[in-house]
Amino acid sequence: MPPEPYKATPVFDQDTLPVGLRRDHSTKAGVWGLVRVLEGRLRLEYGDGTPERLLGPREAGLILPEQKHRVEPLGPMRMLVEFYDRHPTRK
Repeated sequence: MPPEPYKATPVFDQDTLPVGLRRDHSTKAGVWGLVRVLEGRLRLEYGDGTPERLLGPREAGLILPEQKHRVEPLGPMRMLVEFYDRHPTRK
């Protein structure tokens, strides 16, 4: 059974998405993140050469511990980030 998140951000839309999430930032050591798009589309860009991802409601974007990343709304959207203390998609 996959792990449960220990924390999550509030739900943000294209207007309430904090500037800090739109700029390069990273999770802490030992923290994985999953970007979940509830409505619309979002670009997830990584600062380490990992190819960018275009996310929608059917696909989550994985963020590894200490991996630089940023998000960009692609029109109207709603999203949140879940945080895990181990890889969120592995049993």
